[in-house]
Amino acid sequence: TSRSIVSARRSRVASISRSSEDVSLVTPAGYQRGLAGYRAQVTDQPTGRLSPGDTAPDFTLTSDTGQDVSLAGLRGRKVIVYFYPNAMTPGCTTQACDFSDSLASLHAAGYEVLGISPNSPDKLAKFRERDGLTITLLSDEDKSVMRAYGTFGEKKLYGKLVEGVIRSTFVVDEDGKLTMAQYNVKATGHVAKLRRDLGLDS
Repeated sequence: TSRSIVSARRSRVASISRSSEDVSLVTPAGYQRGLAGYRAQVTDQPTGRLSPGDTAPDFTLTSDTGQDVSLAGLRGRKVIVYFYPNAMTPGCTTQACDFSDSLASLHAAGYEVLGISPNSPDKLAKFRERDGLTITLLSDEDKSVMRAYGTFGEKKLYGKLVEGVIRSTFVVDEDGKLTMAQYNVKATGHVAKLRRDLGLDS
C-alpha cells in the first residue's frame, strides 16, 4: 500500500548516516570544471542567480530511464524544477519522497516536477527503485544546467567554504518564465512550504 511505501521510505532515510549528505559531490573552490563528453545541452546561460520574471534557461538532460527530457518540450505546462546535491543521502531522499507523495495533487494543479542532480542516470535509477519515487529524475553530471541556474558555486559545508550544489527550487510558467526562484532551501519541510507559496495549501 502507499502508506507502507511511505513508512519504508522514512525508515531508510533514518538509517542513512548524515555524514554522507552532500559530501561526495563537493569539490574545493577552483577545481578544474571542464568535462568532455557531457550530454546536457543548455542555451541562454546567464551569470549569477535568477529572479522571477527571468526566462528559464532551456535544457535537455537524460533521465534515469535513459530518455532525453527538455524543458522546452514542456512548454504550455507549469514546471517545478528543483536541484539537489546527491541522491540517496538523507535530506535529498526526504525531499524526493515529499515531492513524490505530493505529485498527484501537483499534477491536478497543473504542475510537472523535475529533480536535477549531478548523479549518473544509473544511480538515479537505483534511487527511484529504492524509494519508490514517481517524479522525473534528471542527470546533470557536468553541472552545466546547474551553472545556468546559479545553483552550483561556493557555499559553506561543515564550516568550510567549498564549491558544490546549492539546493534550490524554481517554478516555470507555461511560457517559460520564472514565477519563483528559491535558493538555499531546506530539504525537510520544503515541499509543504512550496505548496503554501503556490497557494495549494492554506
